[in-house]
Amino acid sequence: MSNKLLENKVLVAYQSQTGNTKKVAQSIYKALPEPKEIKPFQEVESLEDYDLAFLGFPVHGSGPNPKARSYLETNTAGKQIALFITHAAPEDAPEIPEIIQRFRDATTEAEVLDVFHCQGQLSGIVKTVMRFAPDPQIREWARTDNSKGQPDASRLEKASVFAKGVMLRQKNPVQLEQMVKE
Repeated sequence: MSNKLLENKVLVAYQSQTGNTKKVAQSIYKALPEPKEIKPFQEVESLEDYDLAFLGFPVHGSGPNPKARSYLETNTAGKQIALFITHAAPEDAPEIPEIIQRFRDATTEAEVLDVFHCQGQLSGIVKTVMRFAPDPQIREWARTDNSKGQPDASRLEKASVFAKGVMLRQKNPVQLEQMVKE
């Protein structure tokens, strides 16, 4: 059996404007066995060279922004992917399942193995805009924002555990052995 058959080439690609999603991407990357690569998604020409891709995006307007949606719709068909998403809301906020579904909906042709999401720090610019929103609920959310310092160490550790879990489900013998040794 050739080495190629024993090793899945894994990509961690991300879109990050404030650094939150990049931090999660780095935690996922560190948890993965070789061979692996990490890069911003705009540097990824194709997923064809990868057996598995961890793709990460921030939430914009309750879902993927237009560039993220386009990327997911046009580049993931026939691929195994795991999504990771950052948002300013607490993980148990009632709107989160619907937001996650919007990301899943953009990947209808892919096999989504799992989805990780966590709170990231709300950008100052967005928070300022929210303070002047016509919707009183949005203004209140900006006033009571508790996202400062997120994602914290415990959330980044959860991202690492998520990545290892996805790899364990892949059941690749060489990479499993490498993960056990680490």
